[in-house]
Amino acid sequence: QVQLQESGGGAVQTGGSLRLSCDYSGLDPLRRVSSYCMAWFRQTPEKEREGVASIGRDGRTVYLDSVKGRFTISRDTAANAVYLQMNAVTPDDTAIYYCAVSGTPQCFQMSRNFYNSWGQGTQVTVSS
Repeated sequence: QVQLQESGGGAVQTGGSLRLSCDYSGLDPLRRVSSYCMAWFRQTPEKEREGVASIGRDGRTVYLDSVKGRFTISRDTAANAVYLQMNAVTPDDTAIYYCAVSGTPQCFQMSRNFYNSWGQGTQVTVSS
């Protein structure tokens, strides 16, 4: 089911910036209030889906080592949205980015197995 919608993807040059948005207004109210984390994952033909950044209901954030200092995850509860600000991007950041939500306390491990709701993804392509 489509409960989360990503947007903001596109083509950008190395060193540029991009801001991804995730609209989770379609998420069931129960799921929304019981969720522990919102997160961004990414996937390429060469790599399995990996967690990029997550944010808990308490504001705690966790990042993939390779994006620390470059990416920032944030949320706007009133707007039912979560964002991923991507700065100083590199070709290694090229992937389909997915928004996800978890109702499991272990969600900060950013394993896809702990996330039960997903968006359809938005493509990010970084050229050299």
